[in-house]
Amino acid sequence: MIAVGLIGLLLGVVIASVALDIPLPEEWAAYLSLAALAGLDTAFGGWRAALEGRFHADVFVSGFIVNALLAAMLAYLGDRIGVDLFLAAVVTLGGRMFLNLSLIRRYYLNQWALRRQRG
Repeated sequence: MIAVGLIGLLLGVVIASVALDIPLPEEWAAYLSLAALAGLDTAFGGWRAALEGRFHADVFVSGFIVNALLAAMLAYLGDRIGVDLFLAAVVTLGGRMFLNLSLIRRYYLNQWALRRQRG
């Protein structure tokens, strides 16, 4: 179920970037990249939670909103004081995203190995 949402998210990004050639100001680059990273982190976290049987839609939605807001606030604060604080959000969200993706991969590899053993 979560995989369908992730595929929809990626398809939406591709369609929007190709079909809707909307110019965006360069100043928004850090904020938009953090929003995309927060979205991917939340999607992979939701996928992992669904595989572990502990997915809750309210946690998923609130996690997306809180992650995106915190990342945007760090980027804004960093801009105001002249320090690249958005890098802290990039490292944290990126690290969690890769951790969740590795656990998802491990889950599917274990499932595949179990099917092979059963014959």
